[in-house]
Amino acid sequence: MSPLPGRDRRAVFHAARSGSSRAGDQVVAVVGGGIAGLAAATALVERGVRVVLWEREQHLGGRVGGWPTTLTDGSQVSMNRGFHAFFRQYYNLRGLLRRTDPLMSRLTPMLDYPLVHSDGYRDTFQSLPKTPPLNAFAFALNSPTFSLRDITRLSARAALPLVDVRIPETYEKLDDLNAAEFLERLRFPAAARHLAFEVFSRSFFAAPTELSAAELATMFHLYFLGSSEGLVFDVAADSFATLWNPLGAYIRARGAEIRLGAAVESITPGGSRRFVVDGVEVDGVVLAADVSGLRGLIDRSPELGDAAWRARVQDLRAAPPFLVSRLWLDRPVRPERPGFLGTSGYGSLDNISVLDRYERESRSWAARTGGSVVELHGYALTTVDDARAKLLAELHRVFPETASARIVDERHELREDCPLFPPGGFVNRPTVRTPQEGLVLAGDLVRIDLPVALMERAATTGTHAANVLLELFGVRGHPLWTVPVAGRWAPLRALAARFSQ
Repeated sequence: MSPLPGRDRRAVFHAARSGSSRAGDQVVAVVGGGIAGLAAATALVERGVRVVLWEREQHLGGRVGGWPTTLTDGSQVSMNRGFHAFFRQYYNLRGLLRRTDPLMSRLTPMLDYPLVHSDGYRDTFQSLPKTPPLNAFAFALNSPTFSLRDITRLSARAALPLVDVRIPETYEKLDDLNAAEFLERLRFPAAARHLAFEVFSRSFFAAPTELSAAELATMFHLYFLGSSEGLVFDVAADSFATLWNPLGAYIRARGAEIRLGAAVESITPGGSRRFVVDGVEVDGVVLAADVSGLRGLIDRSPELGDAAWRARVQDLRAAPPFLVSRLWLDRPVRPERPGFLGTSGYGSLDNISVLDRYERESRSWAARTGGSVVELHGYALTTVDDARAKLLAELHRVFPETASARIVDERHELREDCPLFPPGGFVNRPTVRTPQEGLVLAGDLVRIDLPVALMERAATTGTHAANVLLELFGVRGHPLWTVPVAGRWAPLRALAARFSQ
């Protein structure tokens, strides 16, 4: 077994299947250069498989990618699709990044990320103990949204699924509920639901009424009750391109071909190998596209899979649109403003990032101009009409000093391509394995029966997809790590099992 990937001694090692150390002359197509595609490509080239990777954008990283832009003042800066938190329990993602950055110097810690509500409530994760259940108790005791009466009113029986998360069993019990209904059953105080859980559920780009309660429970296990890594996370210390470009160079040096700005038109079985991907004959295919890209490619490739599987792919849904607005301001925000602030009760505004607090490029621009770089995020938008103006108005409520600031330049990313995890959707969600030998799926939209989410689900499914193909080729796979796959306390697990019967 490898050394632990973090501080949690209960992290779980998932061994890979054995096999030869190197592939023969196999070639694999990877469709998509996001986290999942890069994870798959990395795992394959490290075992000697020749990889051809197609990415429709001109940059790697997918939804966590970065690209250059020029401001009106002539500054060359980078843009992306918004804030991403690299939690310490993202073991497989961090292992991927360590391929080119063993000391993780391209990430920097975000020591706190307060949550504020328009009614005046404010929560913080700073100085919380890392070990469950002390972290949960300390959060409840310190939170202004919980009173002693609120704590005594919580439904212990309804909360038991949170202390014994198992996959897929948790989905079998909770997937038909939405997250809002589940929190009602717990009798969570309204302020706590809005401030803490709604902020977290919207990080899945969905309102609590549109998010599976099982997904919320899995998230609670991953970030809180199941892991002792803590809720502190890291952020990119510079443009996201600094994370993925080195990884692109890493796989190129091991024989991979990367085709940027190239969307795959169709895939057909046959040829001298198993598949033909836009004229390239390959022994296996990793589909690591987003929801719309995957559905479109399957539409254009009628010989892939079977009817039931193709229907499951077509049933995948994208989450509602979201907007990221980055503003270059002519003056600084107040010095006590945190690098990241979660918000609730401020209309469509979900959080604010002050990039010059932690990103080198933004810090340099702010130092040179005397200004600041602020980013606004609005998830699960019910309407996109005047979305930019609405986010800006809420920024002025939260940071009043910005109302008098002049916007030197601005960039806006309005997207609708993140997967939705609705109630009842788990049972039909496509898995990494498909009905067709040599064809596998990867990405955060894919079902995998492990306690992972968001970027970590993408990295985990990407590596697992590569392992499925390596097994087919008779080659040794790569191990995976996760937080504990069940609740940490045997008495509570037993109690939860008793009441679930």
